[in-house]
Amino acid sequence: MSRIWNFSAGPAVLPAEVLEQVKDELLDWHGAGCGVMEMSHRGKEFTAIIEAAEADLRELMGIPGNYKVLFLQGGATQQFAQIPLNLLSIGASADYLVTGSWSKKAVKEAQRVMAGTASVRVAGTTEASGFTRFLDAAEIAIDPDAAYVHVCTNETIHGVEVDCSRLPQTTVPIVADMSSHILSRPVDVSKYALIYAGAQKNIGPSGVTIVIVREDLLGRAPATIPTVMDYAVMAENGSMLNTPPTFAIYVSGLVFKWLKRLGGLAEVEKINAHKAELLYVCIDGSEGFYRNPVRVADRSRMNVPFTLANPELDAAFLAESKAAGLASLKGHKSVGGMRASIYNAMPTDGVRALVEFMQDFRKRNA
Repeated sequence: MSRIWNFSAGPAVLPAEVLEQVKDELLDWHGAGCGVMEMSHRGKEFTAIIEAAEADLRELMGIPGNYKVLFLQGGATQQFAQIPLNLLSIGASADYLVTGSWSKKAVKEAQRVMAGTASVRVAGTTEASGFTRFLDAAEIAIDPDAAYVHVCTNETIHGVEVDCSRLPQTTVPIVADMSSHILSRPVDVSKYALIYAGAQKNIGPSGVTIVIVREDLLGRAPATIPTVMDYAVMAENGSMLNTPPTFAIYVSGLVFKWLKRLGGLAEVEKINAHKAELLYVCIDGSEGFYRNPVRVADRSRMNVPFTLANPELDAAFLAESKAAGLASLKGHKSVGGMRASIYNAMPTDGVRALVEFMQDFRKRNA
């Protein structure tokens, strides 16, 4: 079987050795006589799986003991509603930094679910500049009395990334959507009140969402919130108030162990920085044939959008790249062009193959 180089933004490429292990254990997990998809989520076998996954994630990210780790359903999009429902009391306010499509969706959903009960405001936005950069400090106006400030630290569609050190200095609790770059570099979890991430980009298969929440934020939800959406209740029940996404948690746990074998997040960051450099050097050195619109300091290592100087070549680029085994390079419909998502599981050889194709395509069409 021949595998493609999969540059999809999500569901995305998974480590080959993890998939091989899943295949080997699909019918019989460690002599249990059945696969993980067939296990009771309350049995000792799956309990061991979810506990190991949490322990490995805590080790990888250095998660402090006063944070709960939740494995939830509904995707990161559900968190757009679940966060304000849990953290924003009646009459209170929350601030949102809008730097791309996903943070824009997050504030819109928060405003919808909290309409008439709490204030949700935009504390800074780069929409006027086409979401091609992160906010500068002078553009951010956080209310010191806000319940929290929400930020998307990597905008998947627009390819804008920021790390903790560049976020505004504030005593307001920071809530971060890290869906498309979690586990790609070390993060000081203590700088955040809540971190959330859909799995299908850089953790595992779709179906599970990771929420890392500081304990003092639990128990704030009103009595009217659906029980399954109450962080405190889910934490009390070890993410198993109802049947959790068992298979997705199992595969995610295997990915955590794979990351540990690579040497942890400091080593993973070196690999990711090298892959991103290969691609950006190709784009920037193309004499305008390819162009990335994002300010250099804010470029994402995970999601690299680019356009061709002549958009009439887009169709040929996509057709020929697909024929060469380079898949899912079409940009999001809202921005057009191309996008290469080069998550942890994308091997350096895959990025090299893309660069070689781009150089050859330019040579033939410049």
